[in-house]
Amino acid sequence: MDAASFYGRCAALVLLALWSWFLIAYDYRYAEINGSFMHNILLPIHEAGHVLFMPFGEFLMISGGSLLQLMVPLGIGIAFYLKQHDNFGAAMAVWWASVSLVDLSAYIYDSLHPQMIMVGGHTGETGPHDWIYLLGSFGQLPHAQGIGAFVHACGALFMIAALLWGALVLWRQKQSGLKESKGPGSK
Repeated sequence: MDAASFYGRCAALVLLALWSWFLIAYDYRYAEINGSFMHNILLPIHEAGHVLFMPFGEFLMISGGSLLQLMVPLGIGIAFYLKQHDNFGAAMAVWWASVSLVDLSAYIYDSLHPQMIMVGGHTGETGPHDWIYLLGSFGQLPHAQGIGAFVHACGALFMIAALLWGALVLWRQKQSGLKESKGPGSK
């Protein structure tokens, strides 16, 4: 790997580590993450999941939003790992998937006493709420807040693990040596 790419990845990892601190610190009990930049990236993917899974019945259509929100970054991570043989890219995709978990934790937590404003401008008390339906389907709605807290903790742990994986990849790349960057037109 050339030095410019390596140090660019190092800078990206440091920025993501700092950003992770804020994402983890958002209070899932009040859906603070919904005001974040990452939520604005994840929300269209989530909504597209409902449309994509619509042909497969009501349960999959409703769960499809959360599923796609997790499947897109994980699919990208698999592509980085298997097709590009890029462990750093795969680690960063796992980081993105873990942010999806942190994002979903607020939605899950909210399902017991819905206060979040949904895309349609209503709360779960006055309109559809994916996680009221999903948890209710399994008789788990009374446990929504505990499940939401657990999902948040898992997301935070996976986020930290992804950052550590990325750091380990960079450390190994540094140990194996960096190539000199060649400017345009040089041979």
